[in-house]
Amino acid sequence: MRFNHIGIPTQGRFEGEIDLPHLRMTVSDHRDNPFGIQWQRYWDDAPYPELVRTVSHAAFEVDDLEAAMGDYPVLIAPNSPSAGVRVAFIEVRGAPVELLQIDRAIRPDL
Repeated sequence: MRFNHIGIPTQGRFEGEIDLPHLRMTVSDHRDNPFGIQWQRYWDDAPYPELVRTVSHAAFEVDDLEAAMGDYPVLIAPNSPSAGVRVAFIEVRGAPVELLQIDRAIRPDL
């Protein structure tokens, strides 16, 4: 497991906004700062659990998404938000954790 970013939900606009209409959210690039912070604003109709929409999360890149999920409660089932990327959110002691499995052959840019 390798740290990828920390996601911080916000209600306000922020510098470097990237709209993701297919995900119903706006994000910043976590690689544009040395700390891996990604600001996130969820659109009113975003279909995500309240815990994900309101509580900061740590995100980790994993080699095997399903194995890394273990027996933790699933907040967002495994899905592919973009080519070569699979993600899931689990709950760990009341906090959301994002797990990412990235196929570097498809996404060398990440």
